[in-house]
Amino acid sequence: MKLWIDGALKGEPEACEQLVAQYRGMAFAVAYQQLQDMHGAEDVVQEAFTEAFANLFKLEKPEAFPGWFKVIVERQCYRWMRRKRHPVVPMQELDDVCGGEDQEYDPEARALQKELQRTLRSSIARLPSTMQIVVDLFYFQGYTLQEISEFLGVNISALKKRLFDARAKLKRSIPVRNLATTFNELYEGGKGMLHIMNGDHAANRLRESGIQGDIVVWRELYTYGPISTDMAERKARQHRAVVLEDELGIPQKEYLQIDKLEHKLLSLKPEQEIVLWFEHDLYDQTMLSYLLHFLSHKKFMEFKINLLCIDSFPQIEHFRGLGQLTSAQMQTLSGTWHVIQEEEMKAGRAFWEAYSSPDIRDHEQYMQQGSQALPFASAAFKAHLSRLPSETNGLGIIEQTTLETIMTGIQRPSAVFREMGDKLPVLGMGDLEYWAHLKRMSEGPYALIRMTGAACFPKYNQHESAFHDAVLSVTELGIQVLHGEVDWRTLREDEYWVGGIHVEKGHHG
Repeated sequence: MKLWIDGALKGEPEACEQLVAQYRGMAFAVAYQQLQDMHGAEDVVQEAFTEAFANLFKLEKPEAFPGWFKVIVERQCYRWMRRKRHPVVPMQELDDVCGGEDQEYDPEARALQKELQRTLRSSIARLPSTMQIVVDLFYFQGYTLQEISEFLGVNISALKKRLFDARAKLKRSIPVRNLATTFNELYEGGKGMLHIMNGDHAANRLRESGIQGDIVVWRELYTYGPISTDMAERKARQHRAVVLEDELGIPQKEYLQIDKLEHKLLSLKPEQEIVLWFEHDLYDQTMLSYLLHFLSHKKFMEFKINLLCIDSFPQIEHFRGLGQLTSAQMQTLSGTWHVIQEEEMKAGRAFWEAYSSPDIRDHEQYMQQGSQALPFASAAFKAHLSRLPSETNGLGIIEQTTLETIMTGIQRPSAVFREMGDKLPVLGMGDLEYWAHLKRMSEGPYALIRMTGAACFPKYNQHESAFHDAVLSVTELGIQVLHGEVDWRTLREDEYWVGGIHVEKGHHG
């Protein structure tokens, strides 16, 4: 690898050819998976190699080339897809608007169609030049308002006004109703969309990016507490509300606002689009699978539901989530989503039904079958199962990794939490959830850890200054459990849930 990189830096054709031969297949696979377009993927690969060779001097370590190059390929995919982020009306492909397939061999119908196309071009040509260029760039070329704004030096509000006025003029001047409404029904970059994502910080960045449409934060935590397949069932949801208030401090009234979010979805009209913005980790995959399960309701059969789900982003070495992105970076993702197909909807339902099942056999069966339609589902589900008590010492991956971390000398709660994020990023675990796990490990006569310097762990919207300086240590029992000398399952005096599985109190004696 180093020889190829060094040779390419010197401009040696053979070295460049070796890199292309080695990584063309990988690049094409990544591009085609993103684009589902063979010609587009080929173009993306060519552009990616051009960009890579031009910037090869920026690569710090030759062995990092594959991951570095993959990021370049994905960036080129984003650029390619940005040209397709809203409905476009090719001037030469107005058959469905002006006529239909039955007219293909009808000379009279074809003549009428050509006349309608001429009328359309003529009507656009009579628009003021400032409107003409915006109509062409937006409706026919597929550029976004942001891109047009940067190109023309005109603010987005002014561009929207020009498009609105242009549609009004076209509607009056074009004598065919369905042709005029082709423009009337198009919107400026997503005004009729509902964007659903997982966090307030990411949602604020998305709003700042200038994206159009309503933005909803899905306030749930399916990785903690009791869940059921039908989360809308009143008794199950009320039980969950009680547990989350008791263990995390989330007020029941606030948690039950999730009812309003579900009602909001059910009140949508088919002409509105839904865009799901999620990440690769367990936290997000459970939320995504629940929403796909919910949206599989027959009411949404006619809806256009889109998905953006990523595990990396150009320029961000350790990608954890959308909340890391700036508003400008968020803007580059706008329109790179794809329409969810039935196979993905089915895969989401399968994930949720297995995850929410109280029977461990359903979880194990899901892992055996796997999921190809949702690329991050299998890894997330495997991480989910790793939270269950092990056969060796009764610890799940969270307890095991916590004890190991503290034993290395990392003892401040915030430092331990950061280390957990580095070691177990696939869980996507937030601090509120983690404090609850630490609390469970520190309570009762069979505690694994102890905390000094603070009286309690923070809960929802609580900030204790003493907690910042608290110190964690492993108890003697914790050391014994960590070494496999004691099985914590037989001693625990608490109960908790891992997905739909209820882990009950231990039996000691």
